[in-house]
Amino acid sequence: MRSNATFAVICIVTACALWATTGTAANFAPAINPLAIGAFSMGAAGLLLLATASRTIIKERIQLTQVPAFLVLGGLSIAIYPLAFYSSMKLAGVAIGTVVSLGSAPFFSVLFERLVNKITISKRWVVSFVFGVIGVTLIATGKQSHGQPTLINNTEYLGLSATHFGLILGLVAGLTYAAYAWAAKQIIDQGISSNASMASMFGLASVLLLPSLLITGDNLFATPTNTAVSIYMAVVPMFIGYLLFGYGLRHIEASKATLITLLEPVLATLLAVIVVGEKFNSWGWLGMVLILVCLVLQIVRIPIKLGGRQAV
Repeated sequence: MRSNATFAVICIVTACALWATTGTAANFAPAINPLAIGAFSMGAAGLLLLATASRTIIKERIQLTQVPAFLVLGGLSIAIYPLAFYSSMKLAGVAIGTVVSLGSAPFFSVLFERLVNKITISKRWVVSFVFGVIGVTLIATGKQSHGQPTLINNTEYLGLSATHFGLILGLVAGLTYAAYAWAAKQIIDQGISSNASMASMFGLASVLLLPSLLITGDNLFATPTNTAVSIYMAVVPMFIGYLLFGYGLRHIEASKATLITLLEPVLATLLAVIVVGEKFNSWGWLGMVLILVCLVLQIVRIPIKLGGRQAV
């Protein structure tokens, strides 16, 4: 059982490494509408998941019909998440958009488990989350501005600056990410395979996402670079990444899984610095260290004492 949990963590960490490349990859195709890249990557990945899990879905179709609420919640969340996530990065920047989206997801995830499932949150999770929150906050505030502001930075949305509106969209992305992970966990806990669970939700999301490309997807395949970015996003981080994430959810709680995904902002930030050229001050780098501490607390069983009692 312990080995399964360890392998589940490895799968989720690997998925994080793949997801961390999405913001930087999208940066190479700036002409693509962020709504289009989000809709295509998730929608195409959904079709791939359906194709690979078709036999399993047919075999488990009766069980799937018994959890319609979770399927709808998961499918809607998956459909909303990429639209909010990529729009957030477009407006607030690759690193900050990723940090807010992924950094808020563990908080929303634990709310679902505490309020709906009545699961007691361990002291270890709380301590890890505190390190993670401080870490993502330092990363978000540690970005150094450079150059002249672009037109999008001077644009207002509903009375808010582009950056502030991007932060709000990041919170929406975090909420829908947590909702999807929680819904997937509930379906898997009903004895349904992770492949069938993920493919069913992603298939529903595809039905909602792909038609939007008729309006937003005119530049998806306009150039070889755009084509390469679009295909890469759909196949590698989305299709393969979510297969790995689904396996991880079979063996650990959704709140722990989303907490581990805080590794993604760290890797995304490093890529943003190395490849995109974004800059961070010492506070931003300290934030990355704190997130690594957060992850170590979840992966390595280090005794933690709070108020004279040892956390589990």
